[in-house]
Formats: sequence, C-alpha cells, structure tokens
Amino acid sequence: MIWLFFAIGLVLGSFFNVVIWRIPRGESIVFPASHCPDCGHTLSAWELIPVVSYLIQKGKCIHCSRRISWQYPVVELIAAIGFAYYASRGLTWPTLVTKLVFFSLLLVAGAIDLKHRKLPNVITIPGMVIGIVLALIGWSVPISASLLGVTISGGLLMVIVLITKGMGMGDVKFVGLIGAFIGPWPALGSIFIASLMGAVSGSIYLFITKQGRKTPIPFGPFLALGALIGSEFFL
Repeated sequence: MIWLFFAIGLVLGSFFNVVIWRIPRGESIVFPASHCPDCGHTLSAWELIPVVSYLIQKGKCIHCSRRISWQYPVVELIAAIGFAYYASRGLTWPTLVTKLVFFSLLLVAGAIDLKHRKLPNVITIPGMVIGIVLALIGWSVPISASLLGVTISGGLLMVIVLITKGMGMGDVKFVGLIGAFIGPWPALGSIFIASLMGAVSGSIYLFITKQGRKTPIPFGPFLALGALIGSEFFL
C-alpha cells in the first residue's frame, strides 16, 4: 500500500510540475503536450519518467542541452513521500483522500509562490470550495468548523495585511483554503508556525545575501509547511 501510494505520488508530482509551470503563465494544463520550453521538443514517454528521466538526462534537455530545473525531481519526490506517509497511517478512505487533496493543494500553491511569488486564484479559491465541500459531506472537520476556518483565519490575516502591508491578498485566500480544510484553531496555529519559520528563515536569508528588509520573501511556502504541521499537531 505504501509503495503503491509512493508511485502514485511520483506520477502526480510530475503533473503538479506542469501545473506549477503553466498556471502562473495562464497556459492550459492539458494542451500542448509536455515539451521543452526552450526548443519546443515534445517529450517522449521515457523522458517523462518521474525523477529517473531527470537523472538519466543529467538534468538537461537531450535536444538543446537546456538545464532542467531541480524543481522537477524535488516536487516529484516530495509528492511521493507525502502520499506514502499518509498511506502508512491507516486512515479511513475519506480521511485519506481529504489529506491527500489538502497536501497536494499545499504543495502546488507553495511551489508556485516560491517560484513566481504569487498565489493564483485558480488554486486558492477552488481549493477553498473543495475544503468546504469535503467538510459538508463529512470527510473532514465539521462544516461549521470549516466555515469558521475560512472566515476567522482568513479574516485575521486580512487585518494583518491591511495593517502591515507586508503580504498580499493571495496569502489571505490561501489561509482561507487552509481554514476550510482544518478549521479555525489549527489554521491559526498554522499562521503562528508559518510566521515564526518565515521570520527566522527570512532573517537568515537576508543576512547571508546581504539584502535589505524590504526584499520580498514569499510567505506561501511557510504557510503550506505551517498548515501541514498544524494539521498534525492541532487537529
């Protein structure tokens, strides 16, 4: 079971990479087929094997020798490890599906924000709706907790954004998504964890790179990691 979900995570991780690349550019995630963004070469089946193809090609396109981002194998491995972890916990099928959907949304949104410094509405708003629907059918937290998670956690972050102007509305909607899946108190705990990790990591990054405090640092990856931790310890 664990190895099966590890393999499923690898395959879906490859698809997540397509979403991470195309959504911020306003491109279809279905057409055209996967291709090299430099030379346009359409990738063959053996070039699409998660992680393995990257290693065989030594991180380069075999046609134009363009470097392939390390993001691809990393996202695939994270997805595989995450899917295997949840499969190992002996969860009921509804809970397992909910956990995997939540984890996938966090991974995709966090990676997009890290790479493009944006949290697209096409991810956050449908994700929020999915969280509410899963609560409504009894697969996650009670529907009241889901709705409160959207309003309380999202509302709190909106107040912070309006006061500090240090984040954007994308972060607010992302927190609303998180709250829809795990409820208000775990979501608030997630914000606290994310803020702590962001402050420490951001300070270290700015110190090493010798950049000023006004240097923008994406908060989405910290929110995603905080949500994963919060959902495990506070839910």
